[in-house]
Amino acid sequence: MCGRLNVTDSPGVQALCEQLDINLWPQAGMRFSRFIRATDRVSVVFEQDDGQRVMKNAIWWLLLDKHNEGQASRFRPSRYTSFNTRYDKLNTPRSAGYHAYRHQRCVIPAAGFGETLQNGQQKIYHDLTVDEHDSLAMGGLYRQWQGYDETGRPFTEYSCSVVTLPPHPSLRSIHTKASPLMLSQHDGSLALWLDRATTAPQALHALLRPALRHHFTATPIDRPSSWQPAGPSFRIPADQN
Repeated sequence: MCGRLNVTDSPGVQALCEQLDINLWPQAGMRFSRFIRATDRVSVVFEQDDGQRVMKNAIWWLLLDKHNEGQASRFRPSRYTSFNTRYDKLNTPRSAGYHAYRHQRCVIPAAGFGETLQNGQQKIYHDLTVDEHDSLAMGGLYRQWQGYDETGRPFTEYSCSVVTLPPHPSLRSIHTKASPLMLSQHDGSLALWLDRATTAPQALHALLRPALRHHFTATPIDRPSSWQPAGPSFRIPADQN
């Protein structure tokens, strides 16, 4: 999966947030943008120990470096690429996602995401979106980092990554390396991923197979920053159960 998300204030995203029964929202509000890149902030939802679901705005880069400026702490993306976490690293001890996979899973409500295909020297970009009234939840991991602000008060910074799986056969024409973990309210996958009481990797193993749980519209674009169509859109249907 390439490092860009589409998180618009669509009816589907609104409905998903309502259905998640989020008890605490970030003070700055949910982060909306048609073009969220890796290292930007993105809104994530996770369960606390008491079972309540909260939303936080997190840096889309799981590993952060802490820098002190006077008595204030600043967190910046690490030099180690970590906006995605590969499925085959989740059970590798001492890997960045090992502990988070068991105890700090999250979802990222989104309207869609972008992919890039390298064709020789040419890059071919596609935007994929679900239906306007549908809801997409990207399965991810989050981490918490402790620091101090300019007044010496402690604060918590959040970071996140998207879990990536092997390429899905239906997406190979637009991206050949990996596909994101996509979850749904309708088949129980979203609830299972968020369940804080689930810590055994075996219970989550079935979710780490590539699956399209939504119908997508794929649109070729000239480049991600301008989002100008470069060809006709086409339909990618959800997997048949």
